[in-house]
Amino acid sequence: MDEGIPTSPETPGDAVPAVGKRAEEMTPAVPSGAPGEEPHKAQGVREASEAGTEGDFALEPPAPAADPAEAPQQPRHAADPYSTPPYGRPGPWAPAPPVQHPASPTAPQDQAGHDLWTAQAPLQQAGTAESAEVTEVTERRRTRTRRTIVVGALLLAAVSGAAGGLVGAYLERTGGLEAVQLPQPGPPPPGRPPGSAAAIAARALPSVVTLHVSGAGEQATGTGFVLDTRGHILTNNHVVAPAVSGGGRISVTFSSGATADATVVGRDSCYDLAVVQVRGVRGLTPLPLGDSDDVRVGDPVVAIGAPFDLPGTVTAGIISATERPITSGGDGADGSDVSYVDALQTDAPINPGNSGGPLLDFHARAVGVNSAIRAADGTGGRDGGPAGSVGLGFAIPINQAKRVAEELINTGRATHPVIGITLDMHYTGDGARIDDKAADGGPAVTAGGPGARAGLRAGDVVTGLDGLSVHSGEELIVRTRAHRPGDRLNLIVERAGAEKRLTLVLGSSDRN
Repeated sequence: MDEGIPTSPETPGDAVPAVGKRAEEMTPAVPSGAPGEEPHKAQGVREASEAGTEGDFALEPPAPAADPAEAPQQPRHAADPYSTPPYGRPGPWAPAPPVQHPASPTAPQDQAGHDLWTAQAPLQQAGTAESAEVTEVTERRRTRTRRTIVVGALLLAAVSGAAGGLVGAYLERTGGLEAVQLPQPGPPPPGRPPGSAAAIAARALPSVVTLHVSGAGEQATGTGFVLDTRGHILTNNHVVAPAVSGGGRISVTFSSGATADATVVGRDSCYDLAVVQVRGVRGLTPLPLGDSDDVRVGDPVVAIGAPFDLPGTVTAGIISATERPITSGGDGADGSDVSYVDALQTDAPINPGNSGGPLLDFHARAVGVNSAIRAADGTGGRDGGPAGSVGLGFAIPINQAKRVAEELINTGRATHPVIGITLDMHYTGDGARIDDKAADGGPAVTAGGPGARAGLRAGDVVTGLDGLSVHSGEELIVRTRAHRPGDRLNLIVERAGAEKRLTLVLGSSDRN
């Protein structure tokens, strides 16, 4: 038992705290410093009592409450207000027993022998350096945790965005997650609009053929088209010329792929036209013929041929000009193969191999026979030459070709309209000048011929024909050959500085 803690006379040997009394009231005041007294213990009892009352320290559980039936009653003190019930006896609400000094050897210990009171003291004070350290470490951990969460969220957002973009791009490209299946083409339309290049080609191709000619050490490829069911085919003279002069061979290939040999029926170098015939071939489809006099500049046209031996090639363009006087050929030593054509000009591509092929209008009718091109270097020539198309192609008008073809089929020869004069081909002035004499030394104007009857004389210059200007001797020949024998021409002539108007009726000649 500690001294200074009163004991109850009814319970000797047991230390029972004075319930309801403060320590300073229960312990008499003793002067400080008196020997044999223990003021520090009284102070310790007061502190312990206050601690138990205020709840600052609860180092030892309160003593168990005594049974009121068994515990002896303490004497009342009327003068003491704290001695009246319920403060007169201990109960479960009584303050904890007095706390011994930390240095007391009787202080309670745990199983390991540690002082329970002293061990718990540092934990009772808030705001210490150790607590601040713990708080700072905890805060740093929380900060790192928040940063980790933020960075993870950003990475997740970036990955999700990239994945979403890839998925979106895939869906946009393919239209869905399923395998791509392209739509099947529907049934083709029953036909093409009339007048389109496709419609024209579909109608004309069965009538167009390819000619392969060999002879006299030469080979040539050209085109032709069927005139009738008897097997007559119209083409250019320069295409079949190697076979005629050298006893060669002409092979005709149809659009179906069938081939047949052909023979020459007749040809004319002045018009650069020829007719060949195949025999024993059935099911031929003649190509309808149009009217070249009805053609206008700007009309759409289609050309079909075998340029560079590519059969069935179709090109399209327009009529660029009409009545374009051109000359072609002249490769022979005597120049007898020169052709004079009052041609239709077109920008439909024409290349070597197109010779003899048809030039078609928008009704799929032949309005011309492709014959010559203008090369890039400015030279003119037949399209069998090495030059390619520059958009300047020329075709023999079908009206002229039809007349010549009929004559070649019926008689084997073609007639030419003539004036009966000899022209000065070296004249450089404007117009066609009549030479002073013929090549054999005879008169330049044939006696009794069409020109003599019309009143033409040597030295006259023809400047106009049927309202069209004439600028050279070649142009006068072209304009004349565009007519038939017996046609009447109106001429404008300059003689000795004066202008005269004459009328002339064309004669005929079958000289090739």
